[in-house]
Amino acid sequence: MVENNTPIQRFVDELDFTIFGIGFSVSLLAIIVFFSNPTASANAMEQINTFLWTEYMWVYIGTMFLMVMFSLWLMVGPWGRIKLGKPDEDPEFGLLSYFSMMFSAGIAAGIVFWGPAEALSHYQTVPPLIGGEPQSATAAVGAIQYTLFHWGISYWVPYLIVALPIAYYAFRQDAPMRVSTLIAPFVGVDKLDGVLAKGIDILAVFATIGGIATTLGFVGEQFLTGLAYNFGVSIGDTGTVLVITGLTVAFTASVALGVKKGIARISRFNMGVFAVLTVMTFLLGPTNYIMNTGLQAMGSYFVGFLEMSLYTNATGSGEWVGNWTVFYWAWVFSWAPFGGLFVARISRGRTIRQVVATALVGSTVATTPWFLTMGGSAIFFERQNIAPMLEMVAEHGVAVSGFPLFGSLPFGGVLSAVFLFLVVTFFITSADSSTLALGMLTTGGKQHPSTVNRVIWGALMGGLASLLIVGGGINALRSSAIITGFPFALISVIAIAGMLLEFQQVEPLLSGTSDSTGAERASSPNRAGSSIDDD
Repeated sequence: MVENNTPIQRFVDELDFTIFGIGFSVSLLAIIVFFSNPTASANAMEQINTFLWTEYMWVYIGTMFLMVMFSLWLMVGPWGRIKLGKPDEDPEFGLLSYFSMMFSAGIAAGIVFWGPAEALSHYQTVPPLIGGEPQSATAAVGAIQYTLFHWGISYWVPYLIVALPIAYYAFRQDAPMRVSTLIAPFVGVDKLDGVLAKGIDILAVFATIGGIATTLGFVGEQFLTGLAYNFGVSIGDTGTVLVITGLTVAFTASVALGVKKGIARISRFNMGVFAVLTVMTFLLGPTNYIMNTGLQAMGSYFVGFLEMSLYTNATGSGEWVGNWTVFYWAWVFSWAPFGGLFVARISRGRTIRQVVATALVGSTVATTPWFLTMGGSAIFFERQNIAPMLEMVAEHGVAVSGFPLFGSLPFGGVLSAVFLFLVVTFFITSADSSTLALGMLTTGGKQHPSTVNRVIWGALMGGLASLLIVGGGINALRSSAIITGFPFALISVIAIAGMLLEFQQVEPLLSGTSDSTGAERASSPNRAGSSIDDD
């Protein structure tokens, strides 16, 4: 007789069979189709990708700008005082752990790939808005400016738009920890098991798989490129599939330890290594060039933020914007279900202002030195013929850019090894936190889904990521993100509308006054009560 507490039995008992079954089946089908004919699959994805960014670029650009404006209002306006939890509830995690987990889950796996690579790419192919000759001083400043734009405050707002309504209802009204909870303002907490809610959760599963597979593909390709560049180890297509899948499943030790002992500890460790590598590169690298070029790029970013945010290159082909800005916004849209759900999970006891400020201010402050240092160093080494950065990228692909950079510094071998190690640890935190989100989505919103559930999703995402690398490389990864991110650009607008509906009815309580409507809403069993906290 099977005990009810066995891992397999727990896995079966907790499942939402509709969401898990459809999500698992379609994911497995995608892997089979891509494995059967990777070239045709990559070409089909590229065609869909091109259609989306050419016909609906305005959706990606406009939606992101709307979310930025709304998030800034939440941070500075009166709604920022609303607590995501009971009135007397303290935050579940300390500030350092909270920030480290948010940062590692939301950005870090991508930052290790594009940190040395993006500015170098823009230096060679200048953004149309910047103009100037390729590989010129103007191109160098503009390259870093656009890198800061792509990884600055805009990058974080999709997580917040998904996270805040979920956390608000989950921690105030015991709503399920699912993406579909964001429609609670329209249907009520007690009606989140309908067809619409399940449809949103199924879309969230697909978006998460596409977004995470893209990230794991980038970081996995960087790891494999590092092995080849540093050690001459080339393992072929079969080896690529095995290594990426193996790395993805390797996070099971962290899974077993849970959020507090697993993800939190690894995230804090990542942040420490990340900070040390940034400081060492800054001090050992071209410090004066980094500061001079970086300060000017920062000024251009702040002054030109509005224009960059709404720029579609309408008088040109729009191809550069589609390949870069639309790709990034789509990528983070596809991460929004997973990232938002994870941020909601760790935000119990915090106010809306604290959550938004941690993401917009804290994370941007943490990423800026990295991109100034890595981008500035890569461009300087190319301009001064210290290292053939562009030649190495042409030969090995964009994933190689970090390794000749670190190899050109004092203690280059040590720094390259640390960088490769950071790639692996960020890979693990991305896989861990994403499979936690998929587990919550496919178990009806349980905050502690079984290890079996998370290992299954980890293996599937690792397999898909490795096939995307083998079948189409960077282009296939870009296409995957743009395709899966599109639905959540639209769902994010629904989330904003829901928060406007909910929070504007709570506003009388923020000023210490209330009317009969406010009192009724605070005690209603179908509405989240309002907890206000002066932070």
